[in-house]
Amino acid sequence: MNDKNLLWHNANISKEQRTKIKNQKPCIIWFTGLSGSGKSTLGNMLEKKLYELGCHTYLLDGDNVRHGLNSDLGFDKQSRVENIRRIGEVAKLFVESGCIILTAFISPYLDDRKIVRDLVKEDEFIEIYVDVPLEVCEKRDPKGFYKKARAGEIDNFTGISSPYEVPINPEIKIQNDKIDIEKNIDKIILYLKEKGYLDV
Repeated sequence: MNDKNLLWHNANISKEQRTKIKNQKPCIIWFTGLSGSGKSTLGNMLEKKLYELGCHTYLLDGDNVRHGLNSDLGFDKQSRVENIRRIGEVAKLFVESGCIILTAFISPYLDDRKIVRDLVKEDEFIEIYVDVPLEVCEKRDPKGFYKKARAGEIDNFTGISSPYEVPINPEIKIQNDKIDIEKNIDKIILYLKEKGYLDV
């Protein structure tokens, strides 16, 4: 179907109305970093904290999404780009619903993260760089992926045979190998409060 045959359907309830009833400012909280840096752990703990504060949230995790929405994608560069593009579009829909959407994806390329950022308003994208050295992530290796990548059993593995492009100006930088995870969560919550995302 050609784009000219597609029309945007406007809903009766606006984004502003959905936001007002939730008493929060919708946004995408985008965790990025190497495999094993702790993105999913941080995302889960942050969502739990936000839930306790009465926030409306949802967490999208890289592995979980590949079980369904992106089960047809591989791990070559083209597939990785498409993976993040789809996630960005889903995250945008959550923002339109008035929710705070958390995502935990390696998302190794600067351009891909910028594409997602540009899908929403300037203050609706919060990039959190989970900064953990490769050697620490490789030592943790919770899924055994680094060992397989080193043995040549996994192609295009970020940090080993595929690049990771470090965020240039992330809203928040987390040192997840040196600072207690609870303190890192407190740091994120403080940022959200100071910037007006939480009406608590």
